[in-house]
Amino acid sequence: MYRNVYDFDKTIYIGDSTQHFYFFLLKRQPWIALYLPYQGFFFLLFALKLISKTSFKQRFYSFFKSVKNIENEVNFFWDKNQKGIKTWYLKNQKVDDIVISASPEFLLEPICERLGIKNLIASRVDCKTGIYNGENCYGEEKVNRLNEIFPNIKINEFYSDSYSDQPLASLSKSAFLVLGSKLYKWNEYKNGNKILKA
Repeated sequence: MYRNVYDFDKTIYIGDSTQHFYFFLLKRQPWIALYLPYQGFFFLLFALKLISKTSFKQRFYSFFKSVKNIENEVNFFWDKNQKGIKTWYLKNQKVDDIVISASPEFLLEPICERLGIKNLIASRVDCKTGIYNGENCYGEEKVNRLNEIFPNIKINEFYSDSYSDQPLASLSKSAFLVLGSKLYKWNEYKNGNKILKA
């Protein structure tokens, strides 16, 4: 059976949900700023390609240990930010959609539940420690995770804001690049910027 598959951040949501959540927490629990030197050091190592993206993110997320009632904070965050789900997606949503994202699973679960999205694949991150269970769900790892959960999946339409998702786009009957509220055919955007109406 063919299914539609969507990236989340900047695809069906207006921005980077993890980044938005971090700044949301920074305003409400400003002491997490004490982790900035530690986070900055490991960002430098990542920029120099001395550690993997998973290793960097795990260290960045170490501030989770100091967040009070993080599960409640996630729900408060989506109370404020649910309006960031893009209208074009809500108009096209199907009950068997699959959302796959590099963002933490615990962060996206509440919004997917609110939207009626039953199939979520995301990075498995402990909300209390920031420690990963597995790799960051990015690039080729998205294909690995998709095949792990849906071994016989066939993708009808795939949507993403980034060519880093080429591995999934290559498996899709049709793939679309999402820039803001505009949809472009994956390859035609490179070769003439033909716009599809959202």
